[in-house]
Amino acid sequence: MRALRRSAVTGSLAVLATLAVACVSERGVTAPDLTGECRLPLQPGVPGSTLVIIKDFAFEPAEVTVQAGTTVTWVNCAEPDEPAHTTTADQGAWNSPLLPPGASFTHTFSQAGSFPYHCEPHPFMTGSIVVEP
Repeated sequence: MRALRRSAVTGSLAVLATLAVACVSERGVTAPDLTGECRLPLQPGVPGSTLVIIKDFAFEPAEVTVQAGTTVTWVNCAEPDEPAHTTTADQGAWNSPLLPPGASFTHTFSQAGSFPYHCEPHPFMTGSIVVEP
């Protein structure tokens, strides 16, 4: 049993050593590439809301179903050099300002109904929020 534990510990240490060496280059320690992630410190009250990601000129997911009283937050996860977007209700229930990459907009849906929306500068970008009672 001790030999098995020793083997497991030795194997784990070997993996850690390999990872440590892989992160060191001739120029020193390198950080992992995080460019594919969308990070945003959400405002107070936003955690727990439903998130819609804006990326690649699309809303993802394009259709969201929530209960009345739910907060929906749109986060622009586009690359920094891409243009800003909006989330604009077709019927006028909400209209975000232009959201540059990294920005967010939050709206709370208090009434049941279907709420189609679009991006004002890019009207081919569409989505829908369905609010159930």
